[in-house]
Amino acid sequence: MTTNGHLVVIGGCGHVGLPLAILAAHAGRETTIYDVSRTAVAMVRDGRMPFQEEGAEPMLRDVLASGKLRVTDSPEVVSGAEIVVVVIGTPIDEYLTPRAEVVFDAIDQCLPFFRNGQVLILRSTVYPGVSEKVQRYFDRRGLDIAVAFCPERVAQGKSIRELRQLPQIISAFSERGRAAARDLFAGFADTVLELDPLEAELAKLFSNTYRYLQFATANQFYMIAESHGADYHRIHEAMCRDYPRLAGLPKPGFAAGPCLFKDTMQLAAFSKHNFSLGLAAIWVNEGLPQFLVEQLSKRCDLENATVGILGMAFKADNDDIRDSLSYKLRKLLRLAAKNVLCNDPYVKDSSFVSLDEILGRCDAFIVAAPHRQYKDLVIPGDKIVVDVWNWLPPHSTKTVKGTK
Repeated sequence: MTTNGHLVVIGGCGHVGLPLAILAAHAGRETTIYDVSRTAVAMVRDGRMPFQEEGAEPMLRDVLASGKLRVTDSPEVVSGAEIVVVVIGTPIDEYLTPRAEVVFDAIDQCLPFFRNGQVLILRSTVYPGVSEKVQRYFDRRGLDIAVAFCPERVAQGKSIRELRQLPQIISAFSERGRAAARDLFAGFADTVLELDPLEAELAKLFSNTYRYLQFATANQFYMIAESHGADYHRIHEAMCRDYPRLAGLPKPGFAAGPCLFKDTMQLAAFSKHNFSLGLAAIWVNEGLPQFLVEQLSKRCDLENATVGILGMAFKADNDDIRDSLSYKLRKLLRLAAKNVLCNDPYVKDSSFVSLDEILGRCDAFIVAAPHRQYKDLVIPGDKIVVDVWNWLPPHSTKTVKGTK
């Protein structure tokens, strides 16, 4: 393996792989993206981002024009790599247990093109111990592949910035693997931290689960206060203002997306479900949509009401709908309300309606994602609003920050 050698990113057109590939190429490394999605490959090859990512598209065009980044849907490119990064989704199944086999499925598809001396870096979140199983996978096949695990910890849509700013955790089963990982991430990150592979796997799960627990705490406080007619947002403001010990308490809202719930479940499975904090957090966060519907039902006749959902992405100012609780909310409202309409300025869906239409047709609203386009939204005074985020301006006498 040569220093600053050719990098291939498997799954490189996705939310995690593409920013990494762009930054590696921008740092001067010869980089190739391999992805099975021909649609995504065509978009990236044309210099267009398949999803929202701050500052990414100009950089993408630059590295494509320089020839440092290439994009393909052919797995043969793996044979020319010194370093192969695997970035694929690692979901849980219908039994809420990790599907580790997806990692091996991706490697199997490229197996004929691996060669001795390469380094494989797992960037996907994996169930603890999977990295070691991948190392044994190659060992049993007589391939001298050094396996490393280097978890990503970036916020959705902010990967370019955070990959540079946040410490990058690396781990491997050999010095060759550690050296290659160190060399890759030192090309654009200020700090590289080294752990053993199991420690790195747990660090990723602990990070996401802790964030999920924080959201559950805020959401539980919100539901307790609002169930008793208290304005939780006023309470939160009074508790946190100039009080540093509560600086980490988030505001309530949907805790969703492709990572937090899944990784909490992976940690629960790893601990043989002896993880009561994590399981309790799931019931709280997953129960928030039902709570909001119940709150709304106290304020209006849902059976004869048309309800509008503002925001269908899983987080603010983003187009990603993966595991968005807005869709769970829509299902619940369709059972309870006369009609349900949806709006999202970022998500492309022909069934969604414009802001003008949703404001004109709906009797009540639930703010599901606090997009910046809603910040100054004027809701007619005869409408009912449930705003768990406390996002809309308080100009409507019938706006409800929960129940108050």
